[in-house]
Amino acid sequence: MDTKEILQGYQDIFNETAEKLFFSPGRINLIGEHTDYNGGNVFPCAISLGTYAAFGNRDDKTIQMYSANLPDTGIISVTLDDLTYKKADNWSNYLKGMIYLIQQAGYKIDHGFNIYVHGNLPDGAGLSSSASIELLMGNILNDVFNLGIDQIDLVKMGQQNENKYIGVNSGIMDEFAVGMGKKDQAILLDTNTMEYHYAPVELGDHVIVIMNTNKQRALADSKYNERRSQCEQALALLQTKLNIKSLGELSIDDFDRNSYLINDDILIRRARHAVFENQRTLKAIKYLKENNLTEFGKLVNASHISLHYDYEVTGVELDTLVEAAWQQDGVLGARMVGAGFGGCAIAFVQKDQVETFKQNVGQIYQEKIGYNADFYIAEIADGPSEIKISEVEK
Repeated sequence: MDTKEILQGYQDIFNETAEKLFFSPGRINLIGEHTDYNGGNVFPCAISLGTYAAFGNRDDKTIQMYSANLPDTGIISVTLDDLTYKKADNWSNYLKGMIYLIQQAGYKIDHGFNIYVHGNLPDGAGLSSSASIELLMGNILNDVFNLGIDQIDLVKMGQQNENKYIGVNSGIMDEFAVGMGKKDQAILLDTNTMEYHYAPVELGDHVIVIMNTNKQRALADSKYNERRSQCEQALALLQTKLNIKSLGELSIDDFDRNSYLINDDILIRRARHAVFENQRTLKAIKYLKENNLTEFGKLVNASHISLHYDYEVTGVELDTLVEAAWQQDGVLGARMVGAGFGGCAIAFVQKDQVETFKQNVGQIYQEKIGYNADFYIAEIADGPSEIKISEVEK
């Protein structure tokens, strides 16, 4: 995205020159899907697609917010004295919630501002636009008001924003991946202990291709809550004999030996995904460190199969993209990412095969589903940062 356009957009909407410019990435999860709320490991990274914001200070208590992605909502105007959640405030609640939580934590935001937001994350694609915008706001406030908030605390505020302010019962992975992202590295995060470390992702002559189904994830929220509840039921049954706090504590052997305690076909499959996916994630790190991309790719494929059969969150659109990707030359592996039932999948594709890959997979998808998929190359990127306006204007 042309950052000059962001600055021009701010000028057009607010009739003044922006003072600062910021960027916050989206995220993908390389492997470890639906494990974050089961106390397992996840392996996400920040990506080069994300959300930009141009910013200008005001000398009153008004906050004016405009999204170039949703121009019909116009400028949304609120005051620092009333940051309560209002459904009518639409997308801006993600920003308002962060301002509110930072104030509640005792930090001083002593004047208002204008903010112009423009993202290039595809809408509803499951690449975490909400976490991107939350950490964008948190980092802007931290910078402009010299608050000195630790980045991990901003990440936790982002999750609080989802859970308590917006009302979505999500795990911490999205905000963590966005807020703590590092270029060319993914983050192995143990969601049970919050311990994390970075692992280089060296894909050689392969790149990550994001495949967007262009299907809005209408079922994702209700099914997400249902899957979460099923895993909790399975855990409660295992806890009748086992001293565990989460499914993520179990090895594959532990699970096999004790699955009789669950004694329900659906609950066994849901819990099996959580346990096996957690172990796949740990193996994936090992293979990446050994530069064994072939075995890493097989684990990525196995993740999708488990999400299809055991967790049942893929759907025909995602399955069509992933199965088409598996048939193409130069593909290490492919799988769905995110909540499922639409949204995106990823494939690890040889650079010189990318154009052929897009054409072939796109054609198969169009013929079967009846509309187009979109494809993006994702580079693994740093977390939120300021972009120097002087550099943009050169």
